[in-house]
Amino acid sequence: MVMGNTDKAEAPLRSGQLAHLAGLSPDTLRHYERVGVLPRPQRTPAGYRLYPPGALERVRMIRRALSVGFALAELARIFRVRERGEVPCRHVRALGEKKLADVEQRLRELTALRAQLRSILRDWDRRLARNPKNHLVGLLEALPESPSPTTTKINRRKRGFQLP
Repeated sequence: MVMGNTDKAEAPLRSGQLAHLAGLSPDTLRHYERVGVLPRPQRTPAGYRLYPPGALERVRMIRRALSVGFALAELARIFRVRERGEVPCRHVRALGEKKLADVEQRLRELTALRAQLRSILRDWDRRLARNPKNHLVGLLEALPESPSPTTTKINRRKRGFQLP
């Protein structure tokens, strides 16, 4: 029995289907809509979201961009430029270059932190070797008074602070 020319790959996707195919939650799709990286889908009369077939590739592209350091806000701006018919490629390239510079800076900071921690551990080992096992040595009290600027930046980043 021939069922007409309905290609399942071209059929609209409900949010649960799209989420499943993309490997994320429907809540994430709704978040992507709110921040503007995923266009608002059509709705069925019952209110269900119906995404166009190309939405899966869009979500996959978003995930790939996030994995290399792009932020949702940056992607939303890029997609708005595209929707206006403009070409954001040079801007995307510049953002990619900035991401690389940020990674290189973080690597320098982490290398400095590693050296600082190695030095601290050598100091702590000397202190522990000079004291009885059940004697308080005060290792945390022995930390340098002012942490290096690198350590401070890394700790801020861990707590979610943005660097200037």
